[in-house]
Amino acid sequence: MIDALRNSVAHVFVDHLDSPSLTDTDQHHLSRVLRVRDGERVTASDGRGSWRSCAWADGGLRADGDVVTEAAPLQRVGVAFVPVKGDRNEWSVQKLTEIGVDDIVLLAPTRRSVVRWTDTEKQLRKLALVAREAAMQSRRVWLPKVVAGVSLADALSMPGAAVADPAASYPVSRAALPAATAIASQGATNPAYPTLIVVGPEGGFDDDEIPANVPRVRLGDTILRAETATLVAATLLTAWRSARGSAAMHAPAAATSTAPTAPTAKEAQ
Repeated sequence: MIDALRNSVAHVFVDHLDSPSLTDTDQHHLSRVLRVRDGERVTASDGRGSWRSCAWADGGLRADGDVVTEAAPLQRVGVAFVPVKGDRNEWSVQKLTEIGVDDIVLLAPTRRSVVRWTDTEKQLRKLALVAREAAMQSRRVWLPKVVAGVSLADALSMPGAAVADPAASYPVSRAALPAATAIASQGATNPAYPTLIVVGPEGGFDDDEIPANVPRVRLGDTILRAETATLVAATLLTAWRSARGSAAMHAPAAATSTAPTAPTAKEAQ
């Protein structure tokens, strides 16, 4: 991470970097909660890869740094999961954002789902705000895409989709290094490696809910709670991506892969 981002006293998202303006909520947070002092550095991003350093002055931002644009991730990675009870959905979205996931997919109810939302749009707005706040805390310059109400069938049809299954013989962790090696030597993404891991409800998916041709991957050697499985999946995917990027840097020539297209669904960014 660039030092200017890491060392800023706060990081915010704005609509326009040429004249960054804070929302009332962000202004209150910086001035009343964080108590940012005049002259301290605050970074502002548009959430689409561009950002700049600003000075805090008179309760607002004074843009005085050059606009910097960070390239999009070489490969998008995502986690899809069935909503669970209580505040675990917010917690999961927060942690997935901090870890660096690009696509966060909340599935429509499946056969064994306990939670069945009747207010999907309201829930999505709340979770999108959680993701935004987590991206500010973790100094991200690319906001994750959060979608909700996606059918299991649509999620499984995304390129690179695989289902987390404790009985699977294919462990994600062992696939990370070979996949990265394949990138460097072949200049293309290894299609056997998942880029979207689908996590089921506490009771799992019924066998007939998952088509036979959908890969199943094992996240570890223990049975995980649904929210824990989302974090393990995210950690493994982002670690693989980092290894892939490192391998690609040492390759003579590496082709940029195409990011998976998110399914049609209500979404917020």
